[in-house]
Amino acid sequence: MTDHLVRRYGCLPVPRYTSYPTAAEFGTAVGAQEHQAWLRRLDPRDGVSVYLHVPYCRQLCLYCGCHTKAVLRDEVIDRYRAGLEAEIALVARSVEEPLRIARIHWGGGTPSLLGAEGLDRVIDALSRVSVFQTGFEHAIELDPRSVDRALAQGLAALGINRVSLGVQDLDDTVQIAIGRVQPFEVVRNAVEVLRESGIGRLNLDLMYGLPHQSIGSIRDTCAQVLSLGPDRVACYGYAHMPQRKANQRLIDSAALPGTEERFRQAQAVAEAFTGSGYVAIGLDHFARPDDPLARASRSGTLRRNFQGYTDDDRPNLVGFGASAISQLPDGYVQNATDIGAYLRCVEKGRLATARGYRLTLDDRARGAIIESLMCNFTADLSVLGDPSHYVDELALLRPLVADGIVTVQDHRIAITEAGRPFVRLAAAVFDQFRAEDASRFSAAV
Repeated sequence: MTDHLVRRYGCLPVPRYTSYPTAAEFGTAVGAQEHQAWLRRLDPRDGVSVYLHVPYCRQLCLYCGCHTKAVLRDEVIDRYRAGLEAEIALVARSVEEPLRIARIHWGGGTPSLLGAEGLDRVIDALSRVSVFQTGFEHAIELDPRSVDRALAQGLAALGINRVSLGVQDLDDTVQIAIGRVQPFEVVRNAVEVLRESGIGRLNLDLMYGLPHQSIGSIRDTCAQVLSLGPDRVACYGYAHMPQRKANQRLIDSAALPGTEERFRQAQAVAEAFTGSGYVAIGLDHFARPDDPLARASRSGTLRRNFQGYTDDDRPNLVGFGASAISQLPDGYVQNATDIGAYLRCVEKGRLATARGYRLTLDDRARGAIIESLMCNFTADLSVLGDPSHYVDELALLRPLVADGIVTVQDHRIAITEAGRPFVRLAAAVFDQFRAEDASRFSAAV
């Protein structure tokens, strides 16, 4: 039955639903004026999460689909760091009271290119205009190849207490094919120096669907990762979209696994980690049973935002940096993705808002349904919305019901165990913007 479902549904393009509506629906009708007004509407009693985007790497990996750019000159990085500080000051002038920061997440790119001193200057800029809540989580994404003892100690001194290491795959052939050569010893050394420096919360990121990957190589990678004892593991399906990402054109598409092979690879990853005592979280995460993410999953409080699955229950996210997205009381805003355009705006004392989306009541209800499906594999329309409003959507679910992916009873939608890999298809039924365009979204599995 599962093979039949993979053949039927596996290639359908659907969003990953890290937001609803997705960023593909943002438009220029929302700009800096709306951004500033929405910042003023933040409730000062609510803690906010902060995302800081650094869009630079020393070299680009061929698989990367992020907003990144290769950089060699340190003065380019210094100018960008100053731009982050300028934007922080701009946002601080736009809010009624200092932000109460409950979480910070550095993403990229390779945020550590700023160096411990550069990271410290940005954090200092935040601390001058904000209040850090006691015990807040301070996380950063790192390239294992750039982690040494000095960096690890510098990060610990800054109060960083969670690190995500981009591993992707540990097979030599796969690493060469994706332009990211980092032997297991490099990853192990990064883990060791981080732990020695007092940073104990470690996440490792993997990928399936890469060129020359096989079930055997995936299992070998998982075994090596398990030997490092991470707290969390995320395993994302590679989305090959060379029409949008020039670096991906250097990947040999003939070496990519087919849909059924991708599905078996994802299964192999899940079997490796759940078989070793990790809890499956949502669609593509695994965590130790005592990890906050696992506890959130058990309690039904798991959330999903632009960083993926999270136990972060803050309703508002303030993003800084080129391409960064903010989730505010009235909707979403995104900064200019072009680094030069972003810097020109903040250096001239203007918010770098390029586009956004104003949420309606219907958007909020649909977003709640989609998030519940993606996080909990169930959604109760009588709680999350007006069941009579979704008659058409319930009709569109019938093929998924017939194929054993979904059950519907008394307005309660549940994804079956066999249907969990296809949860994005059920979520897409409630997406009023959905268009089956392979150039916009990744395959369902």
